[in-house]
Amino acid sequence: MTSDPQFDSIRPYIGSEIPEAVERLSQAEEFLQLFSHMTKIDKNLIAKKLEGITTRDEFQARFFGPVMERLIAGTTDGVTAVGLEHIEKDKSYLFVTNHRDIILDSAILNVLLRKRGDHYCEAAIGSNLLINKWVTDLVKLNACFIIERGLPVRDMISSASLRSHYIRDIIHENEYSVWIAQKEGRTKNGDDRTQHSLLKMFKMSGPKEFVDNFKELRIVPIAISYEWEPCDDLKTDELYQKSIGDYVKTPAADMRSMQQGLSGYKGRVHFTISSPIQHELDELDAQSNNGDRIAELATYIDSKIHSGFKLWPNNYIAYDLLHGTTRFSSKYSKEEKEKFIQVMTEKMERLNGNRSVLNNIFLEIYANPVKNATTGNKQ
Repeated sequence: MTSDPQFDSIRPYIGSEIPEAVERLSQAEEFLQLFSHMTKIDKNLIAKKLEGITTRDEFQARFFGPVMERLIAGTTDGVTAVGLEHIEKDKSYLFVTNHRDIILDSAILNVLLRKRGDHYCEAAIGSNLLINKWVTDLVKLNACFIIERGLPVRDMISSASLRSHYIRDIIHENEYSVWIAQKEGRTKNGDDRTQHSLLKMFKMSGPKEFVDNFKELRIVPIAISYEWEPCDDLKTDELYQKSIGDYVKTPAADMRSMQQGLSGYKGRVHFTISSPIQHELDELDAQSNNGDRIAELATYIDSKIHSGFKLWPNNYIAYDLLHGTTRFSSKYSKEEKEKFIQVMTEKMERLNGNRSVLNNIFLEIYANPVKNATTGNKQ
């Protein structure tokens, strides 16, 4: 793990910081109560499980990993994955994924990797989510590194350069892999797109030549599909409030999203892991400039995520309801459609606003992956 002082402002905890943070966490009443409620484990037992942890690997193996497995068992109908054979046990990778849940996207991936004995991930997390001390301790013990949000424009380039060098150092050290979302923040409307600025940030470190630069990172696109998005109602409300110009993001809203994402029902969950992007970069090099190469690389990543997204009956139902068609009626049953409508109705009745607009926003969350998979990844 890198201990270069230049990374002190963004890196996870190291050395003596780890047992100190574990001790604080074991005494953080809000954390103990929340995780006790979610896992149905007595809070005193949670504190007991934290005793004696002195490394991040121990924190993963003895506490966070087992807790996540318990949450997965209690809030999903199972997690499946294809493509794990692309991951070699002695190599580190840069996993670039669509982003639907604040904590679980990277946490479930780490569960899958640890079961195989692969390198687990350091995960990128926005500084806006460091709501309080116990949340900060939890994520930095869980090998998260910080993406600084809300910076003045003059500081954005230096911050991006620091992140780029940090990510490349992690990959070079070959001790951990890295997880990062394809865009800033979670996808709210189900339309998964890779930000060009993210790829430009990756390129700020490493060799000058485009192909050599990106081959070093061993980028692996991953598509993450939740049958039921645990925060679909919160996302609907946020998008609606933004549409009428009446939304202000608060730490309380971020905390609620984290809690509901962990504890909410998700149905089936699927990960599609693509092979590392290597020889494809040689083809991208035919473009005349790096701007076009970045655009083509983003398009390629999007195509792997869109084609790898597991489409559930809910996705097809939402598409048909949104567009007033029966195009995909063979993909779901009458009972599945009735259940989807019932769940949507119950959730939308709890929100304030124009019901028709709210329904359409909710439906788009589930319908857009169908649109992307069936029409390609062009906007």
